[in-house]
Amino acid sequence: MKKAAPYITGILVVIILTLLAYRSAPRRSPDDPLPLRGGNERDNRAIGEIDLEKLYPGLVLRSAKGPEKIVALTFDDGPDRVYTPKVLDILKEKGVKATFFLIGSRVEEDPEIAKRIADEGHAIGNHTYSHPKLTKASPLLAEELRKTREALEKLGLGDNGFFRPPYGAAEPSLVEQAADLGYRVAMWSVDSLDWRGLSKTEVVRNVEGYVQPGSVILQHSAGGPGEDLSGSVLAVAEIIDILTAQGYRFVTLPEMFPASEKCTEPK
Repeated sequence: MKKAAPYITGILVVIILTLLAYRSAPRRSPDDPLPLRGGNERDNRAIGEIDLEKLYPGLVLRSAKGPEKIVALTFDDGPDRVYTPKVLDILKEKGVKATFFLIGSRVEEDPEIAKRIADEGHAIGNHTYSHPKLTKASPLLAEELRKTREALEKLGLGDNGFFRPPYGAAEPSLVEQAADLGYRVAMWSVDSLDWRGLSKTEVVRNVEGYVQPGSVILQHSAGGPGEDLSGSVLAVAEIIDILTAQGYRFVTLPEMFPASEKCTEPK
């Protein structure tokens, strides 16, 4: 029995340490969004970029061509219960329609907010189910797109055949796989960089300084755990006011890139 005592003591120590670690672990608030499988934006934006728009015209979409003064507001990573409703409130007040790239697992968690997006006339795109870090063709991509599409379909919604890769990371093989699955790859031409937790003034400056006819603007209506998008939300109304005063008209991505323009043949 004396020989067993150290062994028993060791087991008790492990159990106690495990319980303490569990109790001290940060608890997820009901308002916190589900974690992003590939990590937060700030940890993944150093990925190199190929000019896929030139390689796959009509399939990889970054901006509209032509002189018409149209712009598209796009919001990634929603829905959530903190930022997405505030963005929707502002868009409704301003009478502007936008495009929301939704994460399937978050659609399942906040279905009423996802339905509100569609009910208020906004377009929806597919931003995968769990936001993994994918750059090349993979069986996981097909699964991620399917699960998000099914989550939307359960609510009577669709994804308009638009897919935005998490972190904007894509190589030709991923683009070609998305095309085989019936998707066009929707990127952006103006990055607000709001995922850095910028102030309203900084976000407005990042957008206003780079917009031109046909621009696709990237912001976020939700983020990873701990990301502060309050400055981005405050910037939405000012961006709309500034660009409207400059003669721009806001459109959704299905309006900017009609399905008839789809092209799947790489150059």
